[in-house]
Amino acid sequence: MKKLIQTLKNIWSIEELKSKILFTLMMIGIYIIGTKIVLPGIDPSRIKDGGGAGSGILGLINTFSGGAFNQQSIFALGIMPYISASIFMQLMTVLVPSFQKLNKEGESGRKKINQYTRYLTVAVTLLQASAYVTYINSLNASNDAMVAGFRPYFWITSVFVLTAGTLFVMWMGERITDKGLGNGTSLIIMIGILHRLPQSFAEELTNKSVRNGQILVFIIEIAILIAIIMGCILLIQGVRKVPVNYAKQIVGNRQFGGARQFLPLKVNSAGVMPIIFAQAIIFIPTIFANFNPEKGKFLMALNDHSNFWYMLIYAIVVIGFTFLYTALIFNPKQIADNLKQNNGFIPGVKPGQPTADYIGSIMDKITLPGAILLAFVGILPGIAQRFGVTQGFSSFFGGTSLLIMVGVILDTLQQIETQLLMRQYDGLMKSGRIQGRQTASAVQM
Repeated sequence: MKKLIQTLKNIWSIEELKSKILFTLMMIGIYIIGTKIVLPGIDPSRIKDGGGAGSGILGLINTFSGGAFNQQSIFALGIMPYISASIFMQLMTVLVPSFQKLNKEGESGRKKINQYTRYLTVAVTLLQASAYVTYINSLNASNDAMVAGFRPYFWITSVFVLTAGTLFVMWMGERITDKGLGNGTSLIIMIGILHRLPQSFAEELTNKSVRNGQILVFIIEIAILIAIIMGCILLIQGVRKVPVNYAKQIVGNRQFGGARQFLPLKVNSAGVMPIIFAQAIIFIPTIFANFNPEKGKFLMALNDHSNFWYMLIYAIVVIGFTFLYTALIFNPKQIADNLKQNNGFIPGVKPGQPTADYIGSIMDKITLPGAILLAFVGILPGIAQRFGVTQGFSSFFGGTSLLIMVGVILDTLQQIETQLLMRQYDGLMKSGRIQGRQTASAVQM
């Protein structure tokens, strides 16, 4: 406890770090307030509970927006359009030669890609806002939540407000990244997820407390949740270290190079993206099942996260997407070329194509267990539901929510620890150093 208090004092004594924390908290507070502001023309007292988005891609959007989607807020679309645009541009830099060249131009190229991402975000937001307004129109038609006199103007004003809201959230995320602590976009998503935790925790506690002997079960659930979180930390930080030697160079009377370092290859290079893609893909068949409920019972079962067939198909899709996404973002040939240019080599492996083949074979071997573990984490909420955990609380036992929370918290703590070490303070822990997702994935040269 004394060590914790001293660490907090050290953090607060660093003026730059203190200003970053306060700025981040201020931006998060503004975002939370914005999620409570309802769209113009809607009576908040008549909005139905849940708004209709419970699972599938709509549930995912509602999760990322901190419940603003169901509340028909001005931040209803949250940061999702920006994420979609960013993913698309990331794939373009891998698949399209002109974008590959742009990505290799350094800071100027990244600025152009960021500008294209913002333009694409506007287009995506306009499309999603139009679909969302149509969606809430159908919901509000039955409960008169919309003010009658405002109906003629509702579509145009809502599309405009939703687009402006998403762009404002995007701006806040960028400001947090520049002047605050951690990655702003990731922090906003994490706050949206954590927003549901107190209510879900209270619901689970209430559900267990009304039955005799269930409090012990609740305590066991918390212990299992802690163990799962520790496992997710290992999955996120797990790397295979490939030894790399650098040739000695003598310039004048000085010697350079000759150091032995490691090339860290992540067990889970794809991060949380396979789970997001899998949820979106599995949701598509349920749309067609709605047209014929009698014949589409199997497809509708894909909406039930505790259903055996859902978990099996979901796990297979996650494993497939993990290999696909890893192949898209991980380029062994580029790493081999970088090593060759820096006079680096892997002991016992020839430079060039043999090095690329060697790195690729190692990546294939570690991606398989990483994909299986990621699929297992993805179906953990369904397994928790089958053991009697409430639906809201079970979502924190795995899946997108847990992976994002653990990854963002690790990144943020790693930044705090870096600031402390720069000022010759001790780190956040007595032994070892915290590694975020970015640290674990960085190629050491």
